[in-house]
Amino acid sequence: MPSYTHPPRIIALANQKGGVGKTTTAINLATALAAVGENVLLIDLDPQGNASTGLGVVAAARNVTTYDVLMGHHRLSDAEIETDIPRLYLAPAGVDLAGAETELVGADRRHHRLADTLADYVQERGEITYILIDCPPSLGLLTINALAAADAVIIPLQCEFFALEGLSQIMRTINMLRERINPSLELQGVLLTMHDRRNRLSDQVEKDVRAHLGEKVYTTVIPRNVRVSEAPSHGKPALLYDLQCAGSKAYVRLASEVIEREKQARHAA
Repeated sequence: MPSYTHPPRIIALANQKGGVGKTTTAINLATALAAVGENVLLIDLDPQGNASTGLGVVAAARNVTTYDVLMGHHRLSDAEIETDIPRLYLAPAGVDLAGAETELVGADRRHHRLADTLADYVQERGEITYILIDCPPSLGLLTINALAAADAVIIPLQCEFFALEGLSQIMRTINMLRERINPSLELQGVLLTMHDRRNRLSDQVEKDVRAHLGEKVYTTVIPRNVRVSEAPSHGKPALLYDLQCAGSKAYVRLASEVIEREKQARHAA
């Protein structure tokens, strides 16, 4: 069972490239953490709102969204929705979030809007142990807000030819954020996704990424899996849709790795 003596760990899931399994990872990692007794808030910061839809929260149920929170109209706790999964809460996104980047450009503390509201939320909801942020597939102000607020970042990386090139870009952004905005931001880990054992390229990409980043790459690899792909259309995480499929089992292993890395980070602090 989790201990509430520590502040929650805030982890952003970020990659400027779409289609790498970022939202799928956010949903299923949040579900797996909740399943082992952690109290989790998932913040949907992607204007597409796929994390919200993937947890079965229809648009009509999103009365207060992350847009309202970033604009200062509501507190984060006002946006919080209980999901069908015990101990997993959601701050949903709405279509209005698409205009947030433009509106934030001239705003006060435009890089720290999320960090500011999270500070208040943590005081209100002391029992939350993990806060996951699903970032949009870009490196604009929404992602910068997430990284400015986060303790650590997980980078999902599809096993494809240009994987390392994309990784270099997000790493440059993380280093820039450390220098200018959030010096304590850690790389929690790089997660290889959509790995196809039948494809020699997937194995080569995995080998190259591990050679490049070593222990920063999770031992767990998320396989390309039909059941995981089907789950969002049913408004369910893969772990609820088919717990026995290879993808679900991989996300359960990932949750164990994340928890272990967080224990080590707290120990070192």
